[in-house]
Amino acid sequence: MYDLIVVGGGPAGLAAACKAWDEGVKRVLVLERDKELGGILNQCIHNGFGLHRFKEELTGPEYARRFIRMLADTGVETKLDTMVLRIVPGENDAPHQVHAINGADGYMVLETRAIVLAMGCRERTRGAISIPGERCAGIFTAGAAQRYLNMEGYMVGRRVVILGSGDIGLIMARRMTLEGARVLACVELMPYSGGLTRNIVQCLQDYDIPLYLSHTITDIKGHDRVEQVTVSEVGPDRRPIPGTEMVFDCDTVLLSVGLIPENELTRQAAIPMDGRTSGAVVYENMETGVPGVFACGNVVHVHDLVDYVSDESERAGAAAAAYVKGTRATGAALELVNGDGVSYTVPQHLRLEALEKPAQVFFRVNRVTDAAEVLATDAAGRTIARFKREHLAPGEMERVALPPQLLKTAQGPLTLSIREV
Repeated sequence: MYDLIVVGGGPAGLAAACKAWDEGVKRVLVLERDKELGGILNQCIHNGFGLHRFKEELTGPEYARRFIRMLADTGVETKLDTMVLRIVPGENDAPHQVHAINGADGYMVLETRAIVLAMGCRERTRGAISIPGERCAGIFTAGAAQRYLNMEGYMVGRRVVILGSGDIGLIMARRMTLEGARVLACVELMPYSGGLTRNIVQCLQDYDIPLYLSHTITDIKGHDRVEQVTVSEVGPDRRPIPGTEMVFDCDTVLLSVGLIPENELTRQAAIPMDGRTSGAVVYENMETGVPGVFACGNVVHVHDLVDYVSDESERAGAAAAAYVKGTRATGAALELVNGDGVSYTVPQHLRLEALEKPAQVFFRVNRVTDAAEVLATDAAGRTIARFKREHLAPGEMERVALPPQLLKTAQGPLTLSIREV
């Protein structure tokens, strides 16, 4: 019987486990399906991590190593190469069950008083976006290519076209160039990039790699291996415009077309989900709709910066520890909804009685704006808070802090929206 089981040993799971231990919970277990801790950070050998958290620039493995060392200084138990198969929430204060399997212990049914879900996210594949053309070799998701190159030592191609301008795709454009490949183009369906501005500058512009906005791949040719791709401009309806075709001779296509929170276990446990984020609906302390089950990191919503993942996960770890020790958040919840210009908000509910500090609310916008205001408006039409922003873009996650004093004056659901000024 454990006090807390953390599913996932990446940056989110490590931060949550360390925080729970620091808060006094001593029977903690981390389950990780890979053969080592660190999660996706192990293959992210570029720098840019830790600027907010540690006030210095680290690579992904360096950032992960710091939390792994923090975990090693605790008594937290870990099981690597372990696949979690099922989560069974307990009812009426009964323990939760975690079904897992590995080569050493076989099939395990573990009982715990609380669970933190930290499974991360996965990449959207070619099949999910239905790219036309032949089914030939040389088509990879950007993350798979990153693992092959950075961890396994395989060069995936020499002449590359990248579809999508997410951060992983942008970073791989630079990485492939540094390894001697020729990146012919980065192609983006939307009229704006899906990645951070700093990555557009450092990974594309610094290496003279063209970025084609409002374009997509409309054909892939090649019998055994990719030989050509056809790129077409798209109109406002995102349909290809005849006569705008460009043909690139290449041997590799990398797909950077979005990340999806890894929530099969969450759905199987009948935990309420948010269709906007593809993650669980959470409260201000990252607790899901099932008492004692918490979620954090990219399994809740996709983050830009691992520093924010760590902060959010420590909040989940602290809340899980409080739950184990008998302090459970209750009371009426204020619903947060997305208004004009906002795609989603996390958390989706705020329990005002549990708020002692300003509530940290993450959100993404659905269009590019320059000077704008972020407005928090209640059901009576009163703006209870406003925040100025010089620039907003869908590729960059935003956050605001809502003071409890203002939230307690709100009537009904609170709507977050943007207004250009």
